[in-house]
Amino acid sequence: MTFDALLFDFDGVLIESEYLGNKHIADFLTARGHAITPEQSMANFMGLSGRDFIARVEAFIGGPLPADWTEERMAENDRVLAEGIEEVAGAVAFVRGLPADLPKAVVSSSSTRWIRTHLAHLGLTDVFGDHLYSGAEHVTRGKPAPDLYLYGAKQLGVPIERCAILEDSPVGATGAVASGGHVIGLCAGQHCLPGHDATLRDIGVHAIAHDFDEVRRLLKL
Repeated sequence: MTFDALLFDFDGVLIESEYLGNKHIADFLTARGHAITPEQSMANFMGLSGRDFIARVEAFIGGPLPADWTEERMAENDRVLAEGIEEVAGAVAFVRGLPADLPKAVVSSSSTRWIRTHLAHLGLTDVFGDHLYSGAEHVTRGKPAPDLYLYGAKQLGVPIERCAILEDSPVGATGAVASGGHVIGLCAGQHCLPGHDATLRDIGVHAIAHDFDEVRRLLKL
């Protein structure tokens, strides 16, 4: 099939922030007496943000987040915003190779500041223009609700049924499938452990890609 627009999740699709972020979560919680591995963090928290993330972590550890969580997380975010995060292998070349007239947007749980800053690190600031949409800023219900994908498609002026969506996390894939778009489960990031593709298939993604060459073939680009 060919599509009229492309919607990108961001963390874990274009940058390797999922593994990096979950390692920080695991290191923080373990140091404060709540032993957890990066793999467990990814399995339990990946793709969540805001209140949903906090609720899931507190349920996992059986109590409130340690008091210094916000300070530590902000310091880590400031560090990676300044230094940048490496691309998911092949992401920059893939985005740069897309037709200039193909409508495209980022639909992410992260803030637009986060998205814009890391696009600048990757040298992709010009590609998406103002089509950077955040589940925390542009819709009332973030992922796993479908609202952000529907919002992104509307802003591009393309029916969601004519949009292909690249998603990597179970939370994101759940919302993407519910939106009615054509969902490609991307398993190219360092956080995609064995069995990740099966998890996404069980959610109902329409196709699996293990690298951006496979995405290109699926989209007939």
